[in-house]
Amino acid sequence: MAEPPSSTTRLITKDVDRKCVDVIVGFFQWVGISSNIPENMSTKDFYSNIVGSHLKVHQIQRGRVTCLFSVKPAVVNFYGGVHGGAVGAVAERMAIACARTVMAEDKQIFLAELSISYLYAAPANSELIIDASVSRTGKTVTVVAIDFKFKESGNVCYSCHATFFNRPVSKL
Repeated sequence: MAEPPSSTTRLITKDVDRKCVDVIVGFFQWVGISSNIPENMSTKDFYSNIVGSHLKVHQIQRGRVTCLFSVKPAVVNFYGGVHGGAVGAVAERMAIACARTVMAEDKQIFLAELSISYLYAAPANSELIIDASVSRTGKTVTVVAIDFKFKESGNVCYSCHATFFNRPVSKL
């Protein structure tokens, strides 16, 4: 079995042109790949705190949750739009909160699938309205739709669907 490459070695197949490799490595360096993580960002659950701090609850109803999301530089990617990982993290939190409005407390939920359509990049300093609504709930499955919309225009920028498996809590 081959040894995994160390952090200082690169495994490049012979069929890839050296100029192409240089372009790819240059791109990674340009966007900060392999940069050191600042010490204050290495604390437990730091990413959750960043993402959660941008959300404000607007409305909670049975089967529906609406929040406001302020796009600040901490969640903006290299290209100036909301980072895809931040969209996923917010969508997951919104889906869990929404699913919990229709489920019994004695049920555990497990995220089985999260799909995201990135329709338009939300730029820094924009305000988004996030609507999550239960599409279907049953004995074993709950499906939640999540739409991220620009507050000013109402246009959808990200559309998501989350599927959860429902299971009674074990009584050991």
